[in-house]
Amino acid sequence: HDHFLLRWLRGEDSTASPPVHLEFRKHMKADTITTDWRPPEVIEKYLSGGMCGYDREGSPIWYDVIGPVDPKGLLLSASKQDFVKSKVRDCELLQKECDQQSEKLGKVVESITMIYDLEGLGLKHLWKPAIEAYGEVLTMFEDNYPEGLKRLFVIKAPKLFPVAYNLVKHFLSEDTRSKIIVLGANWQEVLLSYIHPDQLPAVYGGNLTDPDGDPRCRTRIKYGGDVPRTYYVRESVKVQYDQSVSISRGSSHQLEYEILFPGCVLRWQFASDGADIGFGVFMKPRMGERRRAGDMLEVVPSQRYNAHLVPEDGSLTCTDPGVYVLRFDNTYSVFHSKRVGFTVEVLLSDGQAETPRVKNEQGISIALLSPR
Repeated sequence: HDHFLLRWLRGEDSTASPPVHLEFRKHMKADTITTDWRPPEVIEKYLSGGMCGYDREGSPIWYDVIGPVDPKGLLLSASKQDFVKSKVRDCELLQKECDQQSEKLGKVVESITMIYDLEGLGLKHLWKPAIEAYGEVLTMFEDNYPEGLKRLFVIKAPKLFPVAYNLVKHFLSEDTRSKIIVLGANWQEVLLSYIHPDQLPAVYGGNLTDPDGDPRCRTRIKYGGDVPRTYYVRESVKVQYDQSVSISRGSSHQLEYEILFPGCVLRWQFASDGADIGFGVFMKPRMGERRRAGDMLEVVPSQRYNAHLVPEDGSLTCTDPGVYVLRFDNTYSVFHSKRVGFTVEVLLSDGQAETPRVKNEQGISIALLSPR
């Protein structure tokens, strides 16, 4: 336990004290979670990730494969607590692996290398309840496994990455942020400098395969996928809306957002009372002057949603600067006014100095800056 306390003292950014951490372990039954608890089947099958191979210093490597993950399907099929618990279980398995490596190599192995494969990162991953659940997992990791991460490589990051990173970075300590390395086109080369080819799956540029020759090593890394609706235990995730508006019969309500530079994401959630509501997104040249739908450029076609039965959500990458208009449409209703609860956010790129380091083709660290 001296070793455990040393890690605590070094993990300066950890917000939980050792007594609180011990209470957490007791509550989660962390000492026996790897043998006595199994995650629900839907998490086992459809939450991606896995431990596979060791880096050149003998640390276990954990892979997270983000693209195929279906955040909404998972959160409609299992509880947030189940996700946190399954991640605690992963952390404990990795800790056990570190202990075994320490014994095997005759030196202290106490932290892991992570590889974050972001190919296919899309707007579905920015769904607000998913980001909130992910935030809880990150907070749990920061509070209870200080110093557990040696370095985290981000590979195949798409244009949306700076927006996604901006949503989660406040959950991460300074120490963790400094361990994130975003790799460019030469990511395979960089990975191989840290990981021997025999320990790196063939799909990531190494020689490692499953016994049947599978280059993805699927017996060790899960790749997720869309969750079949048969797993769903709820129709929607409960949401608190920031605002609500009453829309008279035969009329509409417009919300305007001025987007100054491309790459921002508009994210919305709404629910209506008692009956359906129309919704669409449009563009116009200037703020303030109200225009009819027919006089604006349609960006997300207007259609009627049964938002009184299932809350609606969506997002849009704003490829062009301009004024975006979110329009709730009740013009078709002759008799009924509608009350609509909604939350709309503009998600910005991470363009400030706090961006993770980016390795360019030469492997030099540079800052990833979005347009000002």
